[in-house]
Amino acid sequence: MISLRLNRINNVSGMLSNAVCARSFKTSPACWDEEEENIIPISKIEQKIGFIGDGNMSRAICRGITSKGLINFNQIHVSSPYIKNLDKWKVLGANVTTDNGFVAKEADVVFLAVKPHIMTTALEMIKKSEHYKHIKNKLFVSILAGFKLQKLEEMLSVFEGSRVIRIMPNTPMMVGQGCTAYCPGKNVTDYDISLARAILEATGMCQRVPEVQINAVTAVSGAGPSFAYLLIEALSDGGVRMGMHRDMATKFAAQTILGAATMVLETGKHTGQLKDQVCSAGGATIAGMHELERGGVRGAIMNAVEAAALKAEQLGNQN
Repeated sequence: MISLRLNRINNVSGMLSNAVCARSFKTSPACWDEEEENIIPISKIEQKIGFIGDGNMSRAICRGITSKGLINFNQIHVSSPYIKNLDKWKVLGANVTTDNGFVAKEADVVFLAVKPHIMTTALEMIKKSEHYKHIKNKLFVSILAGFKLQKLEEMLSVFEGSRVIRIMPNTPMMVGQGCTAYCPGKNVTDYDISLARAILEATGMCQRVPEVQINAVTAVSGAGPSFAYLLIEALSDGGVRMGMHRDMATKFAAQTILGAATMVLETGKHTGQLKDQVCSAGGATIAGMHELERGGVRGAIMNAVEAAALKAEQLGNQN
């Protein structure tokens, strides 16, 4: 009996040792307190907003700021090499062009929303544009995955008075439920930050983070929706397995995840406390939780976040 207890103690000791020695990531002070930032309230955007690239994120941001009445479509400039895509913007009343340089000249805030591997080419097109000399004092907002602030500031320093804010949005922004992190560059002003926040908050929530945490943010909120869809799909599969029709099972699963997320955000309670409120003694929920723990779901999700963060770090080092 004593030998068995000693073995258990040694096993626990080994596990703790492994936990302590596990790879750790660079951390920095927690997120900035909004009260520490000099946020200037903005109820109406007077500046012109430009999008170099007309993809989902550009459309989501535009939809957010126009639907909230922050800006009119005639204040928006969009460039894309695809005429058919631009026709959709033109119908709404936006100014469209295939010339990135024209957007950079006309807009006060320029969103860089092209694919990362296209950025160098897009910048060269701007530098060769007839509008190049007139591009001054612009606020560039980068959605480019993997491009660090230092690199962005170096690339954009060819434009006099340029300032840069790096953001990491996610796809729920398309339905007004986005979660966006932002990192201001060294030359941005309080008003620049306030303006960027006003734009991003029209699409969901936003939070300033130190750039050293951007890869973790990419993994949690950037890749997180995909993980959540998998969980919803698994819940739906389980419902179908137990006799529910697919449409009902998916709707119930999605609403359940939405409701649980709302509980976390609105109650401020720890997720463990909320979990325990559902798990009654000897009940169905704790039996299901036991299977999840036995299947290593918690660890698998943590591993997925780690893998996504490491990949983001690797991609960032390539730029």
